[in-house]
Amino acid sequence: MSAVSSRLPVFPWDKLEPYKKTALTHPDGIVDLSVGTPVDPVPALIQEALVAAADSPGYPTVWGTKELRDALTGWCERRLGAVDFAHENVLPVVGSKELVAWLPTQLGLGAGDAVAYPRLAYPTYEVGARLCGATPVVYDDPVADLDPAAVKLLWLNSPSNPTGKVLAKDELIRIVAWAREHGILVFSDECYLELGWEADPVSVLHPDVCGGSYEGIVAVHSLSKRSNLAGYRAAFIAGDAAVLGELLQIRKHGGMMTAAPVQAATVAALGDDAHVAEQRERYAARRAALRGALEAHGFRIEHSEASLYLWATRDEPCWETVAYLAEKGILVAPGDFYGEAGERFVRVAFTATDERVEAAVKRLG
Repeated sequence: MSAVSSRLPVFPWDKLEPYKKTALTHPDGIVDLSVGTPVDPVPALIQEALVAAADSPGYPTVWGTKELRDALTGWCERRLGAVDFAHENVLPVVGSKELVAWLPTQLGLGAGDAVAYPRLAYPTYEVGARLCGATPVVYDDPVADLDPAAVKLLWLNSPSNPTGKVLAKDELIRIVAWAREHGILVFSDECYLELGWEADPVSVLHPDVCGGSYEGIVAVHSLSKRSNLAGYRAAFIAGDAAVLGELLQIRKHGGMMTAAPVQAATVAALGDDAHVAEQRERYAARRAALRGALEAHGFRIEHSEASLYLWATRDEPCWETVAYLAEKGILVAPGDFYGEAGERFVRVAFTATDERVEAAVKRLG
């Protein structure tokens, strides 16, 4: 048996364990701002929908219930500006990380095919390429940097993880037009789209970007951040019906089914905007407090106009910053987790509780 794991990089979070141990020794306890996992309660209406669907003895379908598909299409039209969306334009997935990791394999990519993603990026884009034997390629500007003859899958990520950078509408229009000209499939990771602070993120599904046609483009969305549902593994993709139809057939064979109670919870979550606004207010307050404390402490914040992170630097190697903050009981993610270009930055999540954020602010004061 060949060890597929040998194709993959070292799991990055394991490298952070020694610094976590240091932070845990702080007399007032650790303030963990590294992973960015939601900590606030799942909204009551979502919990109630999950419980109401708990008696689900039969197998769920990969495509989801009609109610789920109605909720997905309706949300895409209402929130993203998509027009004439049909059930064939949506597909639920078992969390967005699963989709990112296995998409190149499900698309039939392999040796000789390039999978392109931003130079600073979520590590799972690279993992997905390596799992199927494709070639991972990074870019600053896909139009200027990439060989269109080799690239089969182009990942966009706006708002960005880790930097919080948002691609302007004109930039999206330019990239989508170039990709279509060269027959390159575009997957746009938009999981932080509802968390814009100093910018208003735009989806590739917006008619101003795609021209009202979804050919060659797919958007990826998640309920983990907007609705505190990371533990539910609730996400979906939306766009080109031909691409989604092929993925649906493959995922049927693979048994990649969203649990029936989670489907019901997703319907409830997408049908309610009030809990999203409440959660945004929590994050906005935490973001403002941490940003002010970091800047007063001598950090510089770059980008960070959206998402759940501050992209911060003291103009030193990232692991020195990680060690410095760990001594204060604060754990952050080193920038080189997201590519060599992040080697002098750290990613600071503002997903901790109000009490823990207040503790971090006090320690930086």
